[in-house]
Amino acid sequence: MPDVAAVSIRGITKQYGKLRAVNNLNLEVAPGEILGFLGLNGAGKTTTIRILLDLLRPTAGKAFVFGHDCQSEGLQARSDIGYLPGEMGIYSDLTGREVLDLLAGLNRQPVDSKRRCDLQDRLGLPDSDLRRTLREYSTGMKRKLGLIQAFQADARLLILDEPTEGLDPLMQEAFCALLAETKRRGATVFMSSHVLSEVDRVCDRIALLRKGELVLLRTVEEIRGVASRRVRVYLAADVPPPELPPGVQMVETLPHTWTLQVEGFLGPLLETLRGLPVKDIEVVEARLEDVVMRYYRGDNQ
Repeated sequence: MPDVAAVSIRGITKQYGKLRAVNNLNLEVAPGEILGFLGLNGAGKTTTIRILLDLLRPTAGKAFVFGHDCQSEGLQARSDIGYLPGEMGIYSDLTGREVLDLLAGLNRQPVDSKRRCDLQDRLGLPDSDLRRTLREYSTGMKRKLGLIQAFQADARLLILDEPTEGLDPLMQEAFCALLAETKRRGATVFMSSHVLSEVDRVCDRIALLRKGELVLLRTVEEIRGVASRRVRVYLAADVPPPELPPGVQMVETLPHTWTLQVEGFLGPLLETLRGLPVKDIEVVEARLEDVVMRYYRGDNQ
């Protein structure tokens, strides 16, 4: 029997009057996968996350977490989730420790005190900070507290909304290491982020929403494969550029140097350069940002 999907979104639509925040969204996330859930502000990411948590009810469609209907079996579905909201909207007169204990008490999974201490150490939030009230916390401290409460129960599914917002580079590194360990333990991560370099580093696949619709769903490796690359050709002598094969475009010509943009395989270009006074070739690998920004702008259509 195949594993049930960690997250299954089937034809979800959410309508607010004339505004359609999410339109017929279909998406499945496999157990153990880290999915980057991307989109500009207003694309429908937060609406989708709130439907998974049963904080919103869809106008149409169904959502499931490990086979549990997020609406009719909401308690069972949420018992498998560790959730980091975009903002920690909770009583500011509570201490950090009281927040962690309160949220742990709402979860069906027991919290290991050693695990919590380890998370504190790794994310730089010592006991002295947990004794302070939330109104004394900086943005970065609140984000650290939110990460600890999301990870402390070692849930099977983590839903993280902008997890590194407000974190310094050192804590971002600690977060990435924590995600890698979480994946090795077999947990699933559904992560919304605007930091494309972070997504490139930690995610297996990317789902990108634009105006409530899914416009891109591919592995990170597949996205790199379809992105165009920059190739610099260094010449021993000035020669006129040859006729270029399909998928290759000349970007810039300088004395002894050509810069080209290549889509697809490099073989046709290398064959074209045969016999020319080429000293060296430099290939600048494609970046995830180059492809994703095209979809953000709608240039793919």
